[in-house]
Amino acid sequence: MVQIAKAKGMTVVGSAGGPEKCAWVKDLGADACIDYKAGPVLPQLQEVAPKGIDVYFDNVGGDHLDAALATARLGGRFAICGMIDGYNSNEPMALKYIMRIIGMRLRIQGLLLSDFFPRMPEFLADAGALVAGGQFKARDTVYDGLDRAPEAFLGLFTGKNTGKMLVRL
Repeated sequence: MVQIAKAKGMTVVGSAGGPEKCAWVKDLGADACIDYKAGPVLPQLQEVAPKGIDVYFDNVGGDHLDAALATARLGGRFAICGMIDGYNSNEPMALKYIMRIIGMRLRIQGLLLSDFFPRMPEFLADAGALVAGGQFKARDTVYDGLDRAPEAFLGLFTGKNTGKMLVRL
């Protein structure tokens, strides 16, 4: 992860499962971190962002997306790149606050990595400079042995990793 760079006056709120992961998110530069394992997401988000949110990046869906919809400010912008909460469920996702999209004039856009392939050279140059300058912070969770690959894979969906999940052969 790259240390969080924020515009003047911007408040950045992260979300992670557990105090240790939240501490890491704050160490990266977030102003606050919601611990989704400590209780419902919506009251936590309302507490750390009492004026609401303007920009939301989602790769979880479910309660996180619903809480963001509930607290979005007028003209809020949402980038949706994944919905891991839905990947783990056999039930369709139900969003209680979806009607706020209209009243708050929210802009929601899905995105895929492949949308940005034409800009890959620019990313590699920028990311390379961050790594070379020591601004890139990463943590990996490593499982040893190919026989542990299924355990590592399933751990991705239950929060057993911090950072990238790897299997060392």
